[in-house]
Amino acid sequence: MPDHPGLSAEALRKLLTANGVDVVGELNIELISGGRSNLTFTVSDDEHHWVARRPPMGGLTPSAHDMEREWAVTSALAATDVPVPPTVAIDRKGEFIGAPCTIVEFVDGQVIRTAEDLRAWTDEQVQANFDSLVHTLARLHAVDYQAVGLGDFGRPEGFAGRQVKLWGRQWGLVKTRELSDVEALVAKLSARVPSDARNTIVHGDFRVDNTIIGRDDPARVAAVVDWEMAALGDPLTDAALMCIYRQPVFATVLGFEAAWTSDRYPNAEEMAQAYAAATGTDLGDWDFYLGLANLKLGVIAEGITHRALLGGSSGAVGAERAAEATGAFIAAGLRAVS
Repeated sequence: MPDHPGLSAEALRKLLTANGVDVVGELNIELISGGRSNLTFTVSDDEHHWVARRPPMGGLTPSAHDMEREWAVTSALAATDVPVPPTVAIDRKGEFIGAPCTIVEFVDGQVIRTAEDLRAWTDEQVQANFDSLVHTLARLHAVDYQAVGLGDFGRPEGFAGRQVKLWGRQWGLVKTRELSDVEALVAKLSARVPSDARNTIVHGDFRVDNTIIGRDDPARVAAVVDWEMAALGDPLTDAALMCIYRQPVFATVLGFEAAWTSDRYPNAEEMAQAYAAATGTDLGDWDFYLGLANLKLGVIAEGITHRALLGGSSGAVGAERAAEATGAFIAAGLRAVS
């Protein structure tokens, strides 16, 4: 279709043209993902194929859908061994689109979202895919962020402590009911923030469905995508979140049986040990990081329902039910830190 309520073809043409892109023929726009995170569209003309992303259309929370953040990180990583889509254009303040928007080149490959998507792979291919994913995350955490121009991207020192405060504040913005365990978890995490940590680029949302996998090779990560939560900070927050996503209740957040929760992938403990081996580092106060990851996912789940109730879910199936997972994540976080 030529238009979508969140992305006008005419506005998009103006943005591309302003960035020196020669649009050939009509623009075709198709929504491929929306409601849980930023809205993602495929865009094509007679010669080109791109991907455009913009924030959801309602119920936003500060910093959770930061297009400038995605643009800065993917641009900086272009010359590294971390695979990212080549950048094309950005509308930083919504001057063209009406909301911040980024456009990158389309990367051909597979997007593995559901347990059904995994059925075409053998067990050996699933393991090879995981091995490639964890080594990709390790390579990201090995990038010298100063050398790639991200020295001013943020304040890495004290990142984990700020994350505890951030997700505690976010809860106040998106909660659809009172849940005292959230405050209890925030208090326990605040009391045991690690005093020292490595500082790296962190993705903030790393799992298989936020990557593009080689079309004919499950062991090849063609691109890492969805950088809206990227930051400079403690890499163990990335590793812990990757593991916490393994919980079956995550399917409630997504609204379908997620590939990453499939028991064909290594379990959370095996994932953590694989990350430690790939990076040559220990896992520090791992229970703290597990507690923080559970807090983050619990608040995100609540935020999805909050946005759906405000009409900003773009019709995503099951968005109103995502908050049903919040209690399970918060309880798991309390168990970890207790």
